[in-house]
Amino acid sequence: MNTEFPSTADRVVIIGGGPGGYEAALVAAQLGADVMLIEQNRCGGSAVLTDVVPSKSLIATAEMMDDIGRSDGLGIRISDGEVGKTDVRRVTADLEAVNERILSLADAQANDIYEGLIRAGVKVIQGRATLAGRDQVHVVETGGTEYTLDASTILLSVGAHPRELPTAQPDGERILSWTQLYDLDTLPEHLIVVGSGVTGAEFASAYRALGTEVTLVSSREKVLPGQDEDAADVLEFVFRNKGMNVLSRSRAASVTRTESGVEVVLADGRRVEGSHCLMAVGSIPNTEDLGLEKAGVRVSDSGHIVVDGVSRTSRAGIYAAGDCTGVLPLASVAAMQGRIAMNHALGDAVQPLKLRNVASNVFTAPEIATVGFTQANYRENPTDIDTVMLPLDTNPRAKMLGIKDGFVKIFARRGSGSILGGVVIGPRASELILPITMAVENRLTVDQLAASFVVYPSVSGSLTEAARKLHRHL
Repeated sequence: MNTEFPSTADRVVIIGGGPGGYEAALVAAQLGADVMLIEQNRCGGSAVLTDVVPSKSLIATAEMMDDIGRSDGLGIRISDGEVGKTDVRRVTADLEAVNERILSLADAQANDIYEGLIRAGVKVIQGRATLAGRDQVHVVETGGTEYTLDASTILLSVGAHPRELPTAQPDGERILSWTQLYDLDTLPEHLIVVGSGVTGAEFASAYRALGTEVTLVSSREKVLPGQDEDAADVLEFVFRNKGMNVLSRSRAASVTRTESGVEVVLADGRRVEGSHCLMAVGSIPNTEDLGLEKAGVRVSDSGHIVVDGVSRTSRAGIYAAGDCTGVLPLASVAAMQGRIAMNHALGDAVQPLKLRNVASNVFTAPEIATVGFTQANYRENPTDIDTVMLPLDTNPRAKMLGIKDGFVKIFARRGSGSILGGVVIGPRASELILPITMAVENRLTVDQLAASFVVYPSVSGSLTEAARKLHRHL
């Protein structure tokens, strides 16, 4: 049947309620458009329900455990039995309570997003939507009602789902995808993590901190391929030092259930037994059966929607944002893509997405934060770029906090001293990267950063110290 909604010149229909979708909806509503957002599950998408919010909440608990683990070096003693008149017991993680908290946080965030959309005047529809043409969206609501919406602008923000191997199918009990971890009520005795990218490294780090024996199966020479090599080296050293079994250059061929757990067979014939296995081998965009071909929207060989710097697809009036585009799988990038798309579609001021200015973080212990130029860029242009790497163990505040592993690295243009990028590895690196991000965004020089006052003592003092080391006498 036809839609009961009246057609308008500025109707925006958004498919998907993740960061790209709901941020776009808020911008479009602010600009006066009639906005409809269709989401199968709940507002926030997988970022809120099964990915970013849950995983980082788990990691927050793991960080606390990691801090407690460092406390012995600060003179704090945690032991079994009586200490004086106080019964001090070994610190353990109650995974059922941890996961209950995680899911409640995700639920609260989803509710907050929904209520914010409603207050902004967005019409939120629960159901499935597909493209019916250049300017039409077919909707099947959860209750079964079907209709077609006319739209002047369509935004696709349908996300992605975990990639599965035919020889390692998740069952939700012993063989798990990262969306299924929060159903566990006890800590795995021995978790085998297959995949050493960001997702695999983060969960391996978190579960090791929580007290689980962890084996990390990495098909590459080192963990976190694609990240800063020096930072990856530090992280792998920390992993091994904490007792994690890291199997480098080891590809998993299959994962099967056993009577007591799982068995992972590697491509070279080796076998690894554990209680549980987490499959973290990438993701696949949710673009199948979306009606892209019918609407004339081009996709890449990997199934990602092809977009330009302002989120336009190959079809005029249709935009896309988030993990379904394959631009950069970050919630912050998805949100920015969505905002840019609406600003462009509705005639507001807009600047194309600048990936060079995007700060990203790997929430391991220690964290790895990066922005701008990379070590690979430096190797390609060694005569044009200056760099310095300053270990955190020379920082007085880091010494007070018992921080021994990590560094600050800055890349700058030789001659002008313009800051091109940087890397921070250490606790709360996600917070420490901001000054470098602002320097990259605003084209500040190392001398301008060096001239900024910092609190003494502070870990951020290493940023200005690194900048001073890049000063060139004119």
